[in-house]
Amino acid sequence: MYATSSTRTALAAPHDRYADLTDARLAAALCDEDDAEETGLNPHERTTCHVHRRWLHDCVSSPLHVIVVTGHRWCRRCECAVDVAVDELAGDVSLRCPKCREMPAGPANRQVVRACRASLAAAAEGRGHGAPWTLDVIARGRGEDR
Repeated sequence: MYATSSTRTALAAPHDRYADLTDARLAAALCDEDDAEETGLNPHERTTCHVHRRWLHDCVSSPLHVIVVTGHRWCRRCECAVDVAVDELAGDVSLRCPKCREMPAGPANRQVVRACRASLAAAAEGRGHGAPWTLDVIARGRGEDR
């Protein structure tokens, strides 16, 4: 079970580290995921980045998010960091090796894409409206055509 905003208050004092952020939803998500990591959340499943204090999709292209040992943002075949493309309008994230021009196989790179897509969705939800691709997913779920 992960701590939520209400249980976080009971468990610990608020995280002063995020008090200066103007995006209250981002600050709350950072706090929740920090607490959840303490109780078992895999840090690679976060939708936020505690280092950059941003949504993951906003900073995943940073060299700090390349983890050679686990293969996160890494092409083992070419032994190089992988480029990240985030399309906020389409709600898509893709990885591509700059040498072989392919999406490197492996669970770590698929995990990066999943976490970034979840980050995009959480950020769009926080703006009070879904991105166009979010509305398409909702409409398809209802059997509607958009």
